[in-house]
Amino acid sequence: MRKAAVYVRVSTDGQTVENQRHDLAQLCRARDVEPVWFEETASAVAKRRPVFAAMMERARRGEFSCVVVWALDRAHRSMSALVADLRELKRVGVTVVSYREPWLDTGGPAADLLVAIFGWVAEQERTRLVERTKAGLERARREGKRIGRPRASPVLLGAAAKLVDAGKSVRQAAATAGVNDRSLRRYLRARTPVAAS
Repeated sequence: MRKAAVYVRVSTDGQTVENQRHDLAQLCRARDVEPVWFEETASAVAKRRPVFAAMMERARRGEFSCVVVWALDRAHRSMSALVADLRELKRVGVTVVSYREPWLDTGGPAADLLVAIFGWVAEQERTRLVERTKAGLERARREGKRIGRPRASPVLLGAAAKLVDAGKSVRQAAATAGVNDRSLRRYLRARTPVAAS
């Protein structure tokens, strides 16, 4: 039986790939291919996606007849990166199948045009998401809401500083007190008196 590389991705640990897995398992059965699963938790725009890179390397070596994704945006948000990878897969004889884009046939004559168009659509979706996020943050700032990570408790920072004074490393003390080690380093620098010249 031919093998298919099945790539599933979510952006955060709080999300699940189960919906993607269910749909893609059905798609592999319908196409009579044996799925080899590649699961990753990373943003599509992350610079390092080791699972995706490993899948691509194995596809280049001819281990798979096709790469199966739930949607093109699971593979990439950038049009240029998406087009480059799809062309590379086509060059080595590996087709790409998408559950959400059943019209996609990277083995067909219109493949390059379709890939370019829908890569552009995925990139526009990413741009709109970034714009909506920025607009939401700006609205929150106008309403006086604090943006970003909450400030560390001075009580916890003080407790962590005492642990450092007792000989623990900054990292150990921060972990024990439940504070960020960078916050603890800033706290320690701020409490150190400047020597008189």
